[in-house]
Amino acid sequence: MKIGVLCLQGAVSEHGEALASCGADVEYVKRIEQLDHVDGLIIPGGESTTIGKLIERFGLAGPIKELASSGRPVYGTCAGLILLSRNVPGHSELLLQMMDTTVSRNAYGRQRESFEADLDIPVLGSAPYKAIFIRAPQIIAHGPDVEVLATYDGHAVAARQGNILVTSFHPELTDDNRMHCYFMEMAQEKK
Repeated sequence: MKIGVLCLQGAVSEHGEALASCGADVEYVKRIEQLDHVDGLIIPGGESTTIGKLIERFGLAGPIKELASSGRPVYGTCAGLILLSRNVPGHSELLLQMMDTTVSRNAYGRQRESFEADLDIPVLGSAPYKAIFIRAPQIIAHGPDVEVLATYDGHAVAARQGNILVTSFHPELTDDNRMHCYFMEMAQEKK
């Protein structure tokens, strides 16, 4: 199973390590043609404006949407969540608009307000999941086809809509690889 990690900006190698620990063959995606060879794609956290501009510059927006419309899963973490959302008030840069969510950027504060929280994520089993929030966005509204997988402080922080998965937090920064393994299961379902 080959999983791509969009390699434009952000926590790229950490996602690769987490995926490898789940048994994935990791492809660091920088070019359009690489998307043809992956069974799923992660859009990592980082700076959503920068990643969006680079997606535009390298002509990746259409091919990423085509990958998803072929049924292959796409997982956006933190900035990736912002980019995949349909609506982000005050954000005038590129949005892929692949998930029926409205997101508030930096909803939990700036860098110095970063924190960890134990989340209940039933699709990952009964053990709590220690999530790391860094300048994290928050899902403030979602459509009926969006399944909320976890909440924090009354707001969705992990969700799925068909083959699109998003989290406000950074699963690549923990030793717990369950989110990445769950994403790989999504890719396996497609195969």
